[in-house]
Amino acid sequence: MSGTSCEEPGDATALPAALGLCLLSVGGWLLTTARPWRKPGTPLALGLGWTVSCALLLTGLVLMARCVRAVHGAPEGVEEPADG
Repeated sequence: MSGTSCEEPGDATALPAALGLCLLSVGGWLLTTARPWRKPGTPLALGLGWTVSCALLLTGLVLMARCVRAVHGAPEGVEEPADG
């Protein structure tokens, strides 16, 4: 029987990459809905919306960067830091 089974390991970066893309899209959507020039709101609500959206965007960006680094590796000439 050909194909993949549940016992075979898949791509270890697929789930973090999908989560990173999801966080980027939700963060971007939240940022566009929390625009103060569209609908005035309280400074607390606007600050909270922007803070949450920026946190989602940064987390998604970090996840995506880690996945890209895992797939493509470190550039030539750059040494990895030694762990302890």
